[in-house]
Amino acid sequence: MAGDDEGMLRALALAREASDAGEVPVGAVVLDGDGVIIAEGRNTREETHDPTGHAEIVALRAAAARIGSWNLEGHTLVVTLEPCVMCAGAILQSRIGRVVFGAWDDKAGAAGSMYDVLRDRRLPYRAEVVGGVAPDAAIAVLRDFFEQRR
Repeated sequence: MAGDDEGMLRALALAREASDAGEVPVGAVVLDGDGVIIAEGRNTREETHDPTGHAEIVALRAAAARIGSWNLEGHTLVVTLEPCVMCAGAILQSRIGRVVFGAWDDKAGAAGSMYDVLRDRRLPYRAEVVGGVAPDAAIAVLRDFFEQRR
């Protein structure tokens, strides 16, 4: 989907903005059913002192506000890093239909690596997961951030 590629490019730009602000570099966008970006977010935990300030949560909140509903069925979340358990729960609560991400997170990922919350058949709602989209670019942003802090 063309929207996925454009969404990932914007999410990567947001991840770099997060890095420049001293945040773990993760960016996310929400696409509508036509693949148009309707909302975006980046990590803001350090700035806001909010433990829920993950890029996915910020983007989901912005999308819900934009369309005037918590129900984001038919939308796609594009994020640079595999969502964590908290974000996976928020994704399912928002009814996002698809999740596209760049880098796998073997330490805390909840979309297939460590856990598979987004596709767990025991839950009442599931999302399609497309992982490994532009993974080299997503990994590079993260690697550069953490190398600068060592």
